[in-house]
Amino acid sequence: MLKGQNISYTHKDFKILSEIDFSAQNGKMITIVGPNGAGKSTLLSVLSNEFEKFNTILFKEKTFKEWHTGELSLHKAKFSQQYNSDIPLLVGDVTLMGRYPYFENNPTEEDLKAVENAMKQTDVFHLKDRDYNTLSGGEKQRVHLARVLAQLDNEIQNKLIFLDEPLNNLDIYHQYKILENIKKFTQKGNTAILVLHDLNLTARFSDEVFLMKGGRVVANDVPLNIFTKEIITDVYNFPCTIFENPVDKKPMIFFGT
Repeated sequence: MLKGQNISYTHKDFKILSEIDFSAQNGKMITIVGPNGAGKSTLLSVLSNEFEKFNTILFKEKTFKEWHTGELSLHKAKFSQQYNSDIPLLVGDVTLMGRYPYFENNPTEEDLKAVENAMKQTDVFHLKDRDYNTLSGGEKQRVHLARVLAQLDNEIQNKLIFLDEPLNNLDIYHQYKILENIKKFTQKGNTAILVLHDLNLTARFSDEVFLMKGGRVVANDVPLNIFTKEIITDVYNFPCTIFENPVDKKPMIFFGT
């Protein structure tokens, strides 16, 4: 699905990423975690083709330069932390932006249905006729998540979605709802690569974890092998205890003594 080798990135003489190998298989929910400044969002930007200098990353066995831009947008999409908080449109119209690769002038019934489905997944359908600028931060976040999900609502197999801290500003209910929908997306053979801060949610939902520190990947494995007392205490420089989640038997991290 996606592969990059020996990824390094320097900005203004500061090395942000160092010699990272990354691969993602079809049908996986892969989460990048680590302390502040570890390089998580930068790595996601590199992998999602936001920096043109990286010509060695392969998506479906082709470099991004080998893809036609219009075609690529049907296969992959990215949700970013940075989005315009002032958009003078209705919620439904903001979500419809995700369908722009599919039509030139007027959306089809298929486009409108994709928008409706995406808004229902992110619990913003009841806001479709609201002015976007009247929404709370969490509601705006969910609208943009809907926009990205609408973009990938098609019959193409093995699609890829990047999500940079998609749970920011969301309450507990919507954090779980979003992750459950992303999980369903991957269970259809698609792939999701996320940056998250919540280690317990990472452990509960992820198939694979990339743990970063200081611009490097220090561990890459299934959550059970990543979330150990020794590894997490060392990477976050803070004591922790690992328990077994009584609900799903996944690792559960408690920080502090």
